[in-house]
Amino acid sequence: MPATKEVRIGNVRIGADNPLVLIAGPCSIESESSAVRHAKALKDITGRLGISFVYKASYDKANRTSIDSFRGPGLKKGLKILKSIKEKLDIPVLSDVHCKGDVKEAAKVLDMIQIPAFLSRQTDLILAAAKTGKAVNIKKGQFLAPWDMRHIVKKIESAGNKNIVLTERGVSFGYNNLVSDFRSVLIMKDLGYPVVYDATHSVQMPGGLGDKSGGEKRFIPYLSMAAVACGVNGIFVEVHEDPDKALSDGPNMVRLDDLEAMIMKLKRVEKAVK
Repeated sequence: MPATKEVRIGNVRIGADNPLVLIAGPCSIESESSAVRHAKALKDITGRLGISFVYKASYDKANRTSIDSFRGPGLKKGLKILKSIKEKLDIPVLSDVHCKGDVKEAAKVLDMIQIPAFLSRQTDLILAAAKTGKAVNIKKGQFLAPWDMRHIVKKIESAGNKNIVLTERGVSFGYNNLVSDFRSVLIMKDLGYPVVYDATHSVQMPGGLGDKSGGEKRFIPYLSMAAVACGVNGIFVEVHEDPDKALSDGPNMVRLDDLEAMIMKLKRVEKAVK
C-alpha cells in the first residue's frame, strides 16, 4: 500500500508506519458537561485498547439542513470548552471551521483544523487554515473525484504547510444518498498524505428526513472494516451516549457503548492486513 507522510496532531502521530488513529466525538457540543463526559469516556476506551485518539466536537454546525436545526454553542464558548478538555484530559482536539474569520481564534485552541466537505473548494478558508501551521484535515466534498483532491493539497502546500490529512466521506449517489468508493483511499494516499475514513458521515442521508438528515448507522462497522482493509491511516466516527436523543446527526452516529467492540474488530483487521 502507498506510504504516506507522518503528520502530528498534538501528541498523536498519523500516517507513515504509525498504527490506526481514531478521531471521535459527538457531532456538536451540546453542553459543557456532555462534551466532557464524552471526552472522558473516549479517553478511557482508547486507553484500554491502546489506540491513539483525537477528540472531535463542533462548536458551530453552520451547514445544517434547516434554519431551526441545532448549531452548537458558538465560537467563543465552544473553544473555551474544547480548551478545557484539551488541557485537563491531555488529548488533542479538532473542530470544524466554517469561515475565514474564525480561523485565528480557532487556531489558538485546536490541534487540527477541519475543513467541512461542503467547503473543500473554498480557497480563502483553506489558505487561512494552512497559514496557521496547524494540521489541517480536509474532508473530500461529496461532489469531488478523489484525484481532484490534488488541487486542494496544492493550496495548503502553497502556504508552506505540509501537515495535511485527507478524509473520505462518501460521494453523492442520487438524491439524499451517499456511497463509499474505496478506490478513493488508494488514490488519495498516492498524494502522499495520511487518509482517514469518515465512517459516520458516509452513511448519512443528507436531507433524508425532510427538515434534517437521516442515516443508516448499521453499516458503520462494516464500512469501517473495509476502509481499514484498504489501508486508511485513521477512522473518524461521531459517537453519542444516546444517538436517538442527539441534537444533530443522531441517525448516523455510533452509540458510545458499542464503540469498544467496533474498535477491537478494526484492530484485528489492521493486524491481519499488516
